[in-house]
Amino acid sequence: MLEASHPTAPVTIPPGMDVAPPAEPRVLKKRIAVPVKRLSPDNKPSTPTQVKASVERLSFWYGKKHALKDLNVTIAERRVTALIGPSGCGKSTFLRCFNRMHDLQIGTRYQGRIMLQPDNVNLVGRDMQPIEARMRIGMVFQRPNPFPKSIFENVAYGLRLRGARKHAEIEEAVERALRSAALWEETKDRLHDSALALSGGQMQRLCIARSLVTKPEILLFDEPTSALDPLATAKIEELISTLRDEVTVLIVTHNMQQAARVSDYTAFMFLGELVEFGDTGQIFTNPKQKATEDYITGRYG
Repeated sequence: MLEASHPTAPVTIPPGMDVAPPAEPRVLKKRIAVPVKRLSPDNKPSTPTQVKASVERLSFWYGKKHALKDLNVTIAERRVTALIGPSGCGKSTFLRCFNRMHDLQIGTRYQGRIMLQPDNVNLVGRDMQPIEARMRIGMVFQRPNPFPKSIFENVAYGLRLRGARKHAEIEEAVERALRSAALWEETKDRLHDSALALSGGQMQRLCIARSLVTKPEILLFDEPTSALDPLATAKIEELISTLRDEVTVLIVTHNMQQAARVSDYTAFMFLGELVEFGDTGQIFTNPKQKATEDYITGRYG
């Protein structure tokens, strides 16, 4: 069973935060609908899972600010894990440890390990070069960020950066990535048009294709639909649900319904700590921690 190592650690709500009176134990006043099509009757993934990454006593500092505190969690291979929690709780900070984005800032520091399997390498270790981590771990940001190039060259960029030269192989890989991102049918007749002419939702799917073309081991999503309309959001969510067939996914979201719809596992974070981790069905219908229940039922956040 995948679980956090401190499932019973108490969490204190800071003074001044608006918290409603506690509800009766274990009775959720507001339930989140959880899709059951991917889950077995005991709320476990219907197929056996392997470990893709294990986070072991991970802490992180921005200068003197202790942003992440002794996190321990296991990430399942080819599953979607959602990170939820109020603003400023450390979700995005945790996500960006995987691809060493923090190394672009001066004065940051890691402690602990993120062991990537099957190679058993520490992503935040001194022997791991940040550029290697980013080549193995893809990322899609909150707002679409296509390059001012053609649709084709946006997707091919990562391949060319890695030394690909054979045009036929590049064409095949670009088509495969666009198909995986559910964008091929919409762009196959205008691959050499500017990517900046796409809609916001199409741009975000293009960024997903750009990440997929280099076959990352883990794909990180940092609130990928927060800037999109409902229709584009639905397409991205459907895409994320299908990506589990080829890549491990970690997604940060403030949308509780989104986390319930797309993820197999959910981690609730608060003030830089991992409060609770488990199957998404269990987290949203029968959370073990009072702080988790208060957050998903809207008492704070």
